[in-house]
Amino acid sequence: MTSSIEIRKVDITRLPTEAIVNAANTRLQEGGGVSGCIFRAAGEKEMAAACDRIGHCDSGNAVITPGFALPAKYVIHAVGPIWSDGTRGEPETLASAYRNALILAKENGIHSIGFPLISTGHYGYPMELAWDVAIRTCRNFLRENPDYRMEITFAVLDEGMLEYGEKTLLAYEQRSKAIAEMIAKAKKED
Repeated sequence: MTSSIEIRKVDITRLPTEAIVNAANTRLQEGGGVSGCIFRAAGEKEMAAACDRIGHCDSGNAVITPGFALPAKYVIHAVGPIWSDGTRGEPETLASAYRNALILAKENGIHSIGFPLISTGHYGYPMELAWDVAIRTCRNFLRENPDYRMEITFAVLDEGMLEYGEKTLLAYEQRSKAIAEMIAKAKKED
């Protein structure tokens, strides 16, 4: 089983993944940015009705609805934090939103998922910090669930966001490789 993380310059509503993630608000109402695009592509009436039935989702949590007219069978609505100054639990809440979206995907037998960079739009989370939380949390989920295949795709539209995300992902991969080599060397010496 091979799990993966990739970053692509693509409209999230066109991803052929089993699920996509909506950067939702706590009321699960159609918003601007990614949320508005997802609602419109899925079918505004159907998505609004499904979200109204759920009613609310706390920051750091996630809920699931059908994908309706989207290529994705499901939409996982994950609520990230509104950025203040980074000292009010924003990193932990953002990590929780990613982790809970991935847990919900696993609970529903989903093996491919598309994420936006949660909280970086209207919620103002700095892109560089958001990438670090997103990549670290997704890598931790894959490491903690080695027997569950999950293909994670980050969908971005901005070239700068794509480049920074790829740089962050590469840095994590290089660190993991270096750690694995150190462990292998230590085992040989024992």
